[in-house]
Amino acid sequence: MLNRRLFLAQSGTLISSLYSLRTPLFAAPKFAKNPFTLGVASGDPTASGVVLWTRLAPEPFAENGAGGMENAAVEVEWRIAEDERLSKGVKKGKSVATPNLGHSVHVEVEGLRPDRWYWYQFKAGKYTSPVGRTRTMPAAGSMAAKLNYTFASCQHWEAGLWTAYEHMAKEELDLVVHLGDYIYEGPERNNGVRKHQGPEITTLSHYRNRHALYKSDPALQKVHQMFPWVVTWDDHELDNNYAGDVPEDKQTRAELLERRANAYQAYYENMPLRAAALPKGSAMLLYRTVDFGDLARFAVLDTRQYRTDQPCGDGNKSGCQEAFDPNATILGAAQRDWLFGTLDQSKARWNILAQQVLMAKIDTKPGEEEAYSMDQWSGYEADRKKVLDFLAQRKPANPIVITGDIHSNWVADLKMDWKNEKSATVGTEFVGTSISSGGDGADERPTTQAQYRENPHLKWFNGQRGYVRCTVTATEYRADYRVVPFVQKPGAPIATRTSWTVENGRPGVKKS
Repeated sequence: MLNRRLFLAQSGTLISSLYSLRTPLFAAPKFAKNPFTLGVASGDPTASGVVLWTRLAPEPFAENGAGGMENAAVEVEWRIAEDERLSKGVKKGKSVATPNLGHSVHVEVEGLRPDRWYWYQFKAGKYTSPVGRTRTMPAAGSMAAKLNYTFASCQHWEAGLWTAYEHMAKEELDLVVHLGDYIYEGPERNNGVRKHQGPEITTLSHYRNRHALYKSDPALQKVHQMFPWVVTWDDHELDNNYAGDVPEDKQTRAELLERRANAYQAYYENMPLRAAALPKGSAMLLYRTVDFGDLARFAVLDTRQYRTDQPCGDGNKSGCQEAFDPNATILGAAQRDWLFGTLDQSKARWNILAQQVLMAKIDTKPGEEEAYSMDQWSGYEADRKKVLDFLAQRKPANPIVITGDIHSNWVADLKMDWKNEKSATVGTEFVGTSISSGGDGADERPTTQAQYRENPHLKWFNGQRGYVRCTVTATEYRADYRVVPFVQKPGAPIATRTSWTVENGRPGVKKS
């Protein structure tokens, strides 16, 4: 029985964890090995605070998913300072890592100064964590000179090395946005660059260990340690191409919801998320806003949990009338209403929709016949039209959509009529490639030129690996497509393949 709801740390910050009164609490734990094997992270920053995260796991791949921890709550100290040596301390406290949440720690620090860098560290027993670096956002009402951030997605462990993260750690960034497929759920294979452990994951211990495997990558740990993150999921954090409570695999709805509860809990345990995101059974609230003063607002979306089933299957289909079903949705009514309210109330110069799947409608079949992906917004035309209509009619300032999922780079304008070059442009979509999913990749594919001809709103395509680095000022949004030539062996250099800009108040993207 979970008969204790929440605990308050000595500093007054919330400990988002639950445990039984019968579970012992170790205030001075003893570990045979370092429990900070999964590193540290921070996330969801505001002008006055940030979430600090770690998870205790001296044996991160223990078969039971407990990370080598005993079934006991453990007291964890934390501190945050204005310098890397932690000599100018500003806040400190104690949190409780409980077995019910995988001995994860989510400290919501408040009372910090806006637009400043901070350093932080955890301590459990005799061990201290690496020192992490994070920052607060500029204050509301202030127009910051510049925002530097990257967005990334799709990091399949077996498909390649995460060399892109090695380069990302050297960038000068205020924020990292991850758009999903942080883990992949598939079973181990023998022909990959690296190897998953065990079968396709379905249980809580499976998901915990898969997250631990991915978190063990030193390049990923470094980027978490260097910058605050804003995260959202796509499908592989649970099951490929699932839609709401509809599985891809042959499972019952009840089986999928049980699996979803396991996946969502493990996701929360392993991400720097606030207590507001604490799962309730198989539900977890991820859509939210993150503001960078009045320069930029991120509206972070969840296009998996609330969607109806993909029409006509989930591949590229021609003539699928079900894609126009007015009752079909990719956002769900509540999230859609929230999004419209968020955009209406926004005072930001740039309104950035951080989400998972391609919003621009792309005809994928050369020739007269047309075909569209049913897993993307093109499979949910009613919702897509409602969003585009809102952008056209309510005119929130400078809408930008950032997207992951498809393991390739795209640049496209969002038009009311995608077939008509003269149709009104209501926003621009920047789609980022994978960190490693799909292997080495390639610059272009044979059908690219045909796609340009048949999709005049599509400006650029590239199939290499990497991330997108964005520089945002009051006058311009710039997207630099940073790519590596290979991921199946170490040492790949990075280069900016191309750059694109959108000017304030002038919809439409231009090559820089």
